[in-house]
Amino acid sequence: MGAYFFMEIFDFLNSFNTISSDDFSLLSKHFKTKSFKKGDILVMPEQVQKELFFVKKGVQMSYLDTEYKSHVIAFTYSPSLCAIPDSFLFQKPSKYTLVCLSDSQLESISFTRLQNALDASHTLERLFRKLTEHLLAGVINRHVELLSLSIEERFKAFCIRSPHLFQIVPHKYIASYLNIDATNFSKLFNSVKF
Repeated sequence: MGAYFFMEIFDFLNSFNTISSDDFSLLSKHFKTKSFKKGDILVMPEQVQKELFFVKKGVQMSYLDTEYKSHVIAFTYSPSLCAIPDSFLFQKPSKYTLVCLSDSQLESISFTRLQNALDASHTLERLFRKLTEHLLAGVINRHVELLSLSIEERFKAFCIRSPHLFQIVPHKYIASYLNIDATNFSKLFNSVKF
């Protein structure tokens, strides 16, 4: 694992809760680098996610297929975690698909090794509690945005948060994530300056 990425993930985790380099090494010594191609599926419905991923390179997407259409749940990119949270945290079958939208390089740690690291360090345990709290707050905020913001406000909020994804992610997936139909998405994309 490159020193730059080590520092990037260390800084990312420290933004949630301060950890020492010794605590971080309890995690990072178990990291395994994995490379995936665009289109590779990381987790399929009914599969239990057994590894947590730290995104080193690339963009990933989770989505739910229903009888009528696919619903995009989330995008992940560096530096962040990549998972189907309920599948990984509770070691239960996923309802969603997690797929690479571009060639990706991820660092993985198994559920068992992560649990061992958390048991060995109260600081790491607190860190992952804070990460989970942040995830919950983000899910609530996204729910509120979908319920209360206009399509233009949702589009502009996405432009501020993740403008680079417009160059990488097919627009139909961003439209699904924002719950905007294709025609309105196209109009917004061509008219809103970002």
